Amino acid sequence: MYRICKTIELESGHLLSKHPGSCAFPHGHTRSVELVFAAATLDDNDMVLDFKAIKEMLGSFLEQFDHSLCMNTEDPHYDEFRRIYGERIIPFERQDPTSEAIAHTVFRFAQAALANAAQGIGTSYPVRDCVKLERVRVWETSSSWAEYSEN
Repeated sequence: MYRICKTIELESGHLLSKHPGSCAFPHGHTRSVELVFAAATLDDNDMVLDFKAIKEMLGSFLEQFDHSLCMNTEDPHYDEFRRIYGERIIPFERQDPTSEAIAHTVFRFAQAALANAAQGIGTSYPVRDCVKLERVRVWETSSSWAEYSEN
């Protein structure tokens, strides 16, 4: 199996309203988001997938997280933050935006974008339908990460 990894760095904030400690307050991280794609064979260009295709498929989705604040929609201050900061508040429906939840959210979006790209939607680069998204890893700090995969 061939694998490639695309890493995208974001400045991203969150607050964890269910957390018993200081993480319940708004704070930020320099996050690295790793996306691992795999295929049993290489394409005509001897690649699993062109890195530029990944950027086209995911760029604007991931950019929304940059310099934004992820919040649980059940946080008592969610509506106020959303009113003040608008789209810079990223809603997480009835769950805290932990690194685990962010990894799952990115995985689901990337998986759908990959399926669309295999049908020629969302990228100008060819994407084969045999390419699979293996996992998404979100680094919260240089020593802590969370990962989501379907395996």
